[in-house]
Amino acid sequence: PILLKGHERSITCVKYNYDGDLLFTCSKDHTPSIWRAEDGDRLGTFNGHKGTIWDLDCDKQTRRVLTASADASAKMWKAETGECIKSFPHQGPVRGVAWAEGDQMFATISDPFVEHNAKICIYDVPSDQNVYPDTPRVEIDLPKDHANKRVNPTNVVWMPLNESLLVTFDNGLIRLYDPQTGDEVDEIVAHEKKINRISFNREKTLFITSSADYTAKLFDALDLKHHKTYKTDRPVNDAVISETKDHILLGGGQEAMSVTTTSGKVGKFETRFFHLVYEEEFGTVKGHFGPINALAINPNGLSYASGAEDGYIRLHFFDKSYLDMKDPVPEEPIDGEEEEKKPEH
Repeated sequence: PILLKGHERSITCVKYNYDGDLLFTCSKDHTPSIWRAEDGDRLGTFNGHKGTIWDLDCDKQTRRVLTASADASAKMWKAETGECIKSFPHQGPVRGVAWAEGDQMFATISDPFVEHNAKICIYDVPSDQNVYPDTPRVEIDLPKDHANKRVNPTNVVWMPLNESLLVTFDNGLIRLYDPQTGDEVDEIVAHEKKINRISFNREKTLFITSSADYTAKLFDALDLKHHKTYKTDRPVNDAVISETKDHILLGGGQEAMSVTTTSGKVGKFETRFFHLVYEEEFGTVKGHFGPINALAINPNGLSYASGAEDGYIRLHFFDKSYLDMKDPVPEEPIDGEEEEKKPEH
């Protein structure tokens, strides 16, 4: 693997652009970076935030990049030059950001802060204009729940055709909101504990949630039906669906603060490979010195990137044996063929 050393603190998010030739990373230092995906060269940084970057998103044409930061702002950048186009102030730390399909608007989620509740905001940013409003077009307030506890949103994603906005929460809920009116459309209880990350496949037909309750779950994006569960023995921080194989990649580890108390060997934090259909773990890739916080798989299916608490991003290229691996399908003999006789022991 290629080791990308460019961040001083733990990695929070890694993402490929739509074409898969660039890798965007952000961490708890204040500068998101952009790398060439094929060889790991750092092409540049986006300078200007004053806090941890929790999330970023790149539009389909790789023209504009959005970042969400704990300095209570979301910023929009030119991907090519790294200059900041605009900063969007929020009332609390911005936890997530997502481009809508068509890249003409985006959504953010922000944490509750002092007397302000958590919020979901939708901003219109047409690509043919240069001046964007400071205030969101829609602002959805997330009041405290019935037990008077604050709700913290953890991820925001647009559903296909921008029909609704999917938001995950730290109490294990997933909610859908109408992006025009701001009304809550649907709610499902997906996990028992915090949902750390959600990621869709490229067609947006499936999504997988990873949670602190030691599981990742696969859902149908159309009817939010739960299909598969992938169980591990530690919190799952991120999970991605492979585009080219029926495989799931899981990354995780203990909570960052309890790592030193465990007797794990050095470099023991691994990416786990699960079979999408059979829910079985069939391989691991070791190498990180801390829990894996972020995973991304290249759209071409030839490589993947993992970012961890140790501040490194590892760029892994799959070897030929993995790429040629056949899926373990129990094959029926075709009519007229005889089953191969097993050699007797």
